[in-house]
Amino acid sequence: MTIPAKTFKVESVTAQEEACCLRSFDSNVAWEIGNIIRANVQQKFTRPVVVYIAHANSSQLLFFATSGPGTLPDNMHWVKRKEAVVLRWGCSTMRMRLSLQTKAKTLQEVYEMGDPSIYAVHGGGFPVKVKGVEGVVGVIVVSGLAQENDHCVIVDGIKEYLARNP
Repeated sequence: MTIPAKTFKVESVTAQEEACCLRSFDSNVAWEIGNIIRANVQQKFTRPVVVYIAHANSSQLLFFATSGPGTLPDNMHWVKRKEAVVLRWGCSTMRMRLSLQTKAKTLQEVYEMGDPSIYAVHGGGFPVKVKGVEGVVGVIVVSGLAQENDHCVIVDGIKEYLARNP
């Protein structure tokens, strides 16, 4: 179940980020969102993923789990590279990817970087934002599915959390 990449637009992903703004964020919220994402992945996909949630200011790990056996050390490499994009530019990795595609440029070209191993502009990194708080307070990363699905399971998980906690 891969969502076609053509259904993603910069404007729609930006709207998703705005719709996923939380009222608060702490370790309890991270735990609940992480468990929602993990359970949803287990129900919808057979491929295992890593679910990672951390504070933005210190990268303090708040939630980490796999959806099942079969993840690889490479998944954590992807997690850290996606996290780096969210923390540096304050947006989802999917939005950054789409923004670069509209310019027909790579991250390295636009930001004059020599080492592409630090950042990954592949869907699955998402900023945690709180209403009334400027900037990113946390980051959620999923690694293991097609990038469109990595992105969507985060958005769906946050929306489910918000529906449960109006």
